[in-house]
Amino acid sequence: MVQISEVKESGSRESRTAAHTHINGLGLDEYGAAKKVDGGFVGQAEAREACGVIVDLIKYRKMSGKAILLAGGPGTGKTALALAVSQELGPKVPFCPIVGSELFSAEVKKTEALMENFRRAIGLRIKEIKEVYEGEVTELTPEESENPLGGYGKTISHVIVGLKSAKGTKQLRLDPSIYEAIQKERVSVGDVIYIEANTGGIKRVGRSDAYATEFDLEAEEYVPLPKGDVHKKKEIVQDVTLHDLDMANAKPQGGQDVLSMMGQLLKPRKTEITDKLRQEVNKVVSKYISQGIAELVPGVLFIDEVNMLDIECFTYLNRALESKIAPIVILASNRGKTTVRGTDDVKAPHGIPPDLVDRLLIVRTLPYNKEEIQTIIFKRAKIEGLNINEQALDRVATIGSEKSLRYGLQLLTPAGILATTSGRTEILPEDIDECLDLFLDGKRSTKILEQSESYL
Repeated sequence: MVQISEVKESGSRESRTAAHTHINGLGLDEYGAAKKVDGGFVGQAEAREACGVIVDLIKYRKMSGKAILLAGGPGTGKTALALAVSQELGPKVPFCPIVGSELFSAEVKKTEALMENFRRAIGLRIKEIKEVYEGEVTELTPEESENPLGGYGKTISHVIVGLKSAKGTKQLRLDPSIYEAIQKERVSVGDVIYIEANTGGIKRVGRSDAYATEFDLEAEEYVPLPKGDVHKKKEIVQDVTLHDLDMANAKPQGGQDVLSMMGQLLKPRKTEITDKLRQEVNKVVSKYISQGIAELVPGVLFIDEVNMLDIECFTYLNRALESKIAPIVILASNRGKTTVRGTDDVKAPHGIPPDLVDRLLIVRTLPYNKEEIQTIIFKRAKIEGLNINEQALDRVATIGSEKSLRYGLQLLTPAGILATTSGRTEILPEDIDECLDLFLDGKRSTKILEQSESYL
């Protein structure tokens, strides 16, 4: 017997598979005021409202080439805020997150890696008019011929494809290379497909709804018979980034459309892309925009731990922000006044040179109070399926406010294991205290190290 189970509503279910998968927005009301607990956030009302204003500025195209700095202690939600900004902008806006130290471990030099990420965060929406053949497959016949190299085997010389639309039918004689694409897409008679005339690319849209039955249990998408003629001109919208175009033009291949250029992305690259090539790509992009063929979509480049960049990167970042085509840059730092990397004596706030700090809109994130920490811990325990009583919850909240929020959250799962080992389903204060003895926090660990050094 076939087992069929209903999928539960996903809208009401809370889930968390990684550090920030629970973030789904800034949690603001229609007036831009932060709700106390919403969008995966608890507290940080001022920072969320400030980010809400930034989202509006981005949507009204008033932020291009400018930068934002999220400044605050560890565990105050800086990365979550940057992610929430990208969520508010929508799925089509490019979001490129990197960590400052990534630039130093790349195969290419650090300024090149920084510019690559800049270009990844700038999208281009291209509208192309393509000649296509679209319809339901009525015939699919590969025609064989004798192998020109001799032997007993036969090769496919061409393939006959019959297509039917609402207005008529057509029979196409296609190249044998297209037959491989047909097999790859698993096309069969009764499927709705479209074939691009200039590239020969094939896309299977779905199964014709004429084949759908009331008792069909297959996980198949049924689509209606295409309207109009089999041979038609169709507008296709494609989203690419400037980095994709740089890569495609660095190693050009056959084909004039964007899809054929995109084929290069599968090949590994060891060389750098020159500034001259990027300028040429920018010229073509500007031409497309002025002709109305394409639309520029400035995305978000998020650089976490920006204090890890050195003076050379900061100088390059200044220059990149001033270019005609630039994304919105969000920086994050948890440092106070510290020496700028790459210099010996230049001390600056957040480890960023003063001339760049002047360009930034700075959003401050504050430490959570005990009530907010208690709410966060309660929600995390609920998501992880842990049952914690009120006294234990208060104990963890106190630890979180005295030590750090992250340390308090890390005690939850071990406490749950200890409670299960003791034959209980509920976490009690003694489980938290036992975890406190087993696992050190940063402050206690430092204190022990200082004591051990005094004995040596």
